[in-house]
Amino acid sequence: MTDEHKENGTVGTSGRNMAPKDDEEPGRLWRSLKALVFGDPEDNSLRAQIEEVIDDHENEAETDRTGSPDLSPLELEMLRNMLHFSENRVDDIAVPRADIIAIEESAPFSEYIAIFSEHGHSRIPVYRDNLDSIVGMVHIKDIFAIVAKGLDHPSDISPYLRQPRFVPESMGVLDLLAEMRATRTHLAIIFDEYNGTEGLVTIEDIVEEIVGEIEDEHDDEPVPMLVRLENGVWEADARAELDDVGEAIDPALEEIDEDVNTIGGLSFVLAGHIPEIGERLEHPSGWTLEIMEADDRRVTRLRLHPPKPDAMGAKSD
Repeated sequence: MTDEHKENGTVGTSGRNMAPKDDEEPGRLWRSLKALVFGDPEDNSLRAQIEEVIDDHENEAETDRTGSPDLSPLELEMLRNMLHFSENRVDDIAVPRADIIAIEESAPFSEYIAIFSEHGHSRIPVYRDNLDSIVGMVHIKDIFAIVAKGLDHPSDISPYLRQPRFVPESMGVLDLLAEMRATRTHLAIIFDEYNGTEGLVTIEDIVEEIVGEIEDEHDDEPVPMLVRLENGVWEADARAELDDVGEAIDPALEEIDEDVNTIGGLSFVLAGHIPEIGERLEHPSGWTLEIMEADDRRVTRLRLHPPKPDAMGAKSD
């Protein structure tokens, strides 16, 4: 029996359990403390056992025969991601409706060329009248094949439409991956309980759940969600999670009765409508949300002004 088998308490050839000694298992003390404080859930699932092995392996930092790390930090991260991959639903990873890049079916062919040139996507959803009526998607190679061959621009895009997958928001990510592989489809439209378009998922989005964010030459440089300015003022991307806003700025900003997850959603709740540029919204905590960028569908950027000193004093009283 190998030393590894002895350390992990595996069953020997005689069929008896070779239990490890306490001083031979570095993670035992920590697990005992967690069980004392939080209780012992007795999770003996294969997933839990593998995660425990990863934790121990990470702490021990074992090396192979050449002295190199047995598993790199990236490999360990990917293993962790794989363990929890099936727990996610498609709406957890989808591009939200407000961020979908799509085009009207009846748009002139020049606009199809322009949207691919501007955004660098390989597939663009095509809708009729509004985003809840997606009729298909168009692939960049079909559009630019016409351009490259010098053919007349078609007035009807329907011969070039391909069908994405249409799946409910409750579908599991693992199920979607299996379905997209089986049908050789790289884009899925997520619909909600009212059959409205909720979001969009690509194969790349699913792969990123395992390997981490994949940036390419078409992606913009990452912009911080929250930026501290002078005099306690903050600038925020409307997509910033309220949990992050509360942690970085003020936990009081998370205190809202409505079920919202982002600072942009909070501004909508406070206003009772889609806020306009320049509008200032008062939060119960004393913070003021100033709308910096918005369109007729959503807020994209805000500025957060701290409570005035007298308001803070009154709050503490």
